Amino acid sequence: MSRAPDDRAIQPLRIDAATGLLVGARQVLSPHFDERPAGMLPELIVVHGISLPPGEFGGPWIDRLLTGTLPPDAHPEFRERAALRVSAHTLIRRDGAIVQYVPFGARAWHAGKSEYRGRSACNDFSIGIELEGTDETPYTDAQYLALAALVSALLATYPSLAAGHIAGHCDIAPGRKSDPGPAFDWPRLRASVAARLVRAGKARG
Repeated sequence: MSRAPDDRAIQPLRIDAATGLLVGARQVLSPHFDERPAGMLPELIVVHGISLPPGEFGGPWIDRLLTGTLPPDAHPEFRERAALRVSAHTLIRRDGAIVQYVPFGARAWHAGKSEYRGRSACNDFSIGIELEGTDETPYTDAQYLALAALVSALLATYPSLAAGHIAGHCDIAPGRKSDPGPAFDWPRLRASVAARLVRAGKARG
């Protein structure tokens, strides 16, 4: 039985704080974003799950959805989605590749009607990370590794964020959204992030 890759297999990621862009990531910048309310800082990381068409992986369609260029006639599932004005800050593909659509300092349109610990309008104060997958399909080792590295980079770049404030779309929009679903391993993510923070602290010390 093969063992899952060690979290140290992915080197620390770096975010350019001036631009809000992830260094080295593929940039497919979306028009679907705006500025956060004055004085508002990111305080929450929201994990989503997405596949397009539903249950299928790969292809250009998530990029097209999140940039407002999804052709409505390319698939029956696209007819209603093509009119949506949605985005996320990043997507992590099944192979762990990260795509960025919105700078982290800006407001992406990923959460919709939502609430976190009594605060509504989560888009105002959150960063949205999409994982290519479904609620019932196990996410890949590569995705967990990339997600932990990305979360750690966000925590290092934005002091307003904290490891204790990471939620699923299902947590901030219960009854309306179910992603990233029961297939997502929250303890694995939290353990990986904690291990990266410990290593980072030792490196600085």
